[in-house]
Amino acid sequence: MEFVDTAAAKRLSGMRLVTVGGVPSPWSESAKGILHVKKIPFIGVRFSPADAELQAWTGCNNAPVALFEDEKPRSGWAEILLLAERLVAEPRLIPDDPEQRAWCFGLAHEICGEMGLGWCRRVAGVHDSLESEGAAGFPKSIADYLGAKYGYRRDNGPECRRRVVDVLRLLAARLDRRRYYFGDALTALDIYSAAFMALFRPLDAAQCPMPETLRRAFESKDPDIAEALAPALLEHRDFIYREYLELPIQL
Repeated sequence: MEFVDTAAAKRLSGMRLVTVGGVPSPWSESAKGILHVKKIPFIGVRFSPADAELQAWTGCNNAPVALFEDEKPRSGWAEILLLAERLVAEPRLIPDDPEQRAWCFGLAHEICGEMGLGWCRRVAGVHDSLESEGAAGFPKSIADYLGAKYGYRRDNGPECRRRVVDVLRLLAARLDRRRYYFGDALTALDIYSAAFMALFRPLDAAQCPMPETLRRAFESKDPDIAEALAPALLEHRDFIYREYLELPIQL
């Protein structure tokens, strides 16, 4: 994967993808995975909240953002998926069947969307950090940044932890000894599920290099979350990465 700075990316054509660097942010890793599976070439731009030029170009202070040719920037998980489906038809990552398509987008929102699995896991981690004064969860400086970004309040940490448990159980029940979430073929939901497991059990250091302080923050110590993190979810993650995604992860 080739990375360039913002000024260089703006001069290029084709697909440019702004991603978080240094840690396996599941939103960024999902977008990279979708483009990889679709074989859509792209140039990477590492996100920085201090990059004013990048913020002006993308229209947001977040990642991932997909910028194709001179089209509008796309920062939502569904927008990026739909763009990739439009650009390259095969392999299809959205089911053709209307009912399965509705289930796919609904479950994907439960993983990727506001108050979904990733969002609530972030808030719960911030809660752990601030309540323990940095002894658990993220280092305080990161917790303060993430808390403002994800709308943390002292009263919503426990609610988000409960929601994390609910979604993990929902996904495990849906998978239920299946290799894929839908039928016998890969969909975007398989990619999202695999990428978002990094928030609970990152791949080992050889496959996913990251600072150990952040690795410890990503790994769940909550007993309810640990119980809900069914082995099938991690086995599915390993299968999807092994068969479809790039290893080691390039951060």
